[in-house]
Amino acid sequence: MSVATCPSTGAVTGLRETLDFFSDPGFASKRFAAHGDVFETRLLAQRIVFIQGERAISDLLKQGAALEGWWPDSVRQLLGSRSLANRSGPAHKARRRVVGQLFSSGALCRYTPSIQGLIEELIHELQESETPQPLAARMRRFAFAVIATTVLGLDASDRDALFADFEIWTQALFSIPLAIPGTPFARALAARERLLTRLKTVLQHSDSSQGGLDLLSGGLDEVDMPLDDDDLVEQLLLLLFAGYETTASSLSCLFRALLLNPDVEQWLLPELLSSPWPFEASHRSPRLDATVLEVMRLTPPVGGFFRRNLQPIRLADVEIPQDRVIQVVLGSRTAEDSSDIAAFRPQRHLDGSFTQTLLPFGGGERVCLGKALAELEIRLMTVGLIQKLQLRLVPDQDLSLKQIPSPTPRDGLVVSVTPRQ
Repeated sequence: MSVATCPSTGAVTGLRETLDFFSDPGFASKRFAAHGDVFETRLLAQRIVFIQGERAISDLLKQGAALEGWWPDSVRQLLGSRSLANRSGPAHKARRRVVGQLFSSGALCRYTPSIQGLIEELIHELQESETPQPLAARMRRFAFAVIATTVLGLDASDRDALFADFEIWTQALFSIPLAIPGTPFARALAARERLLTRLKTVLQHSDSSQGGLDLLSGGLDEVDMPLDDDDLVEQLLLLLFAGYETTASSLSCLFRALLLNPDVEQWLLPELLSSPWPFEASHRSPRLDATVLEVMRLTPPVGGFFRRNLQPIRLADVEIPQDRVIQVVLGSRTAEDSSDIAAFRPQRHLDGSFTQTLLPFGGGERVCLGKALAELEIRLMTVGLIQKLQLRLVPDQDLSLKQIPSPTPRDGLVVSVTPRQ
């Protein structure tokens, strides 16, 4: 079988490509249309190979030791040099094994009552509201409350103290890393220092039985991996992000999809109304599962992920030279896709017509740490909110999605709220 040379956009400095990347939501799709499922360009003078499609991504995930993790400079600096995300090899695997205990099935069972309590608080607040509410902002604050409560054991006042700085930090993760006063990146660096200081205070006042900190402490002791406070707070910062951003994005996109497709909501409603509350994880909800999968297919919370190849590799019969950054683009559509692939149709996941593998939280050994927690929160929130409330879109708002750091409605998904009769 013949092997092709990697197609290129021809970018030399990457300046124009970089400007287009940050300003044009269709940056990747336009270039895939022109060059195929694998192409090379330059962003900020960095050679980057973009890939999409099941074959190219599957080939990438089979490369094993030929790959290492990679992040843009903005992410590396804002996460910190000690962060799990910035490590590779044995150091990454050992830390991930310990940190992953915070998202194990046993830990999730332990967190569930707290999550349901936070959902009921949100339902009450929405019921009491007299004006339309920005649902996306409400979901962001809820998702942060969950991770801050379950992992750190924080109360409402302490969560609020962290939340504002965390939003500043999050919004600049994928930004141009210019630390000039007044830029988003500079503000995020300052917010990061305040966050680390507050997280150190949490650790110093913790008895290791709050939230999930005892799981983290026990895991570190078990593998004899002592971490000083500077190291530990960087892991906590990553945990907050992993358990927050993907969940907030998924919840906003799910309710956006249901509000834009009332026929799907009517199809789903009988199953939700007959579900127990408090919701039981073992309860079968095939239509809800299919709806969540369809949201993940169309608007994956992790729009892509990065790797660097340490040796030449072959992806979908395209030769990739050594030492290239590879950006995997998820949620793209290729020329081979069927005509209804752009439609929001959860039934495709129940009738056997959809067979592709979905990677909405990334793939391989660096799959998003918060995946299981996000899936739990989405199921609980969908059942709890729709059982109690009817939501209606306020007219004349922009419902298109901004993509960075994760998909979210541009105008905040403003809704009117009434109790469900």
